[in-house]
Amino acid sequence: MQKYLDANPESGKKFYQNFHDKGKIVMLNLLKFRENADYTNLEQIKPDKKISGEEAYKLYMKNTLPELKKAGSRIIYYGKSNGFLIGPESEKWDAILIVEHESVMKFMEFAQNEDYLKNAGHRTAGLEDSRLLPSTELKNYT
Repeated sequence: MQKYLDANPESGKKFYQNFHDKGKIVMLNLLKFRENADYTNLEQIKPDKKISGEEAYKLYMKNTLPELKKAGSRIIYYGKSNGFLIGPESEKWDAILIVEHESVMKFMEFAQNEDYLKNAGHRTAGLEDSRLLPSTELKNYT
């Protein structure tokens, strides 16, 4: 089964084309943590002791929050998860994170920020698999 941790260039291009002029975007993150964090090729940020994937992700969040705030973004929700009420029983996620960004440009600036990138390895070390689904608000839904 294929795992997803980073956007590929094609999906990044489509994301920009589809959302660049839509205003605020909300990102739904589905997260599956590794049992043990994997800091292979990430020695510069590797903790002194073994930690779980969830602990590595907490380090990522701790270091990412100030950068999110600088970019004008905010966390709407972060919580534990398990199985779907409606969806495949075989698909399990450990946590859900919902983040609001002012715009695609603000998100792109955040994602390329040097201070953010210094600590993004904690995310890679902590996650076994993930999904990132961008969305924009529907104004006329009634």
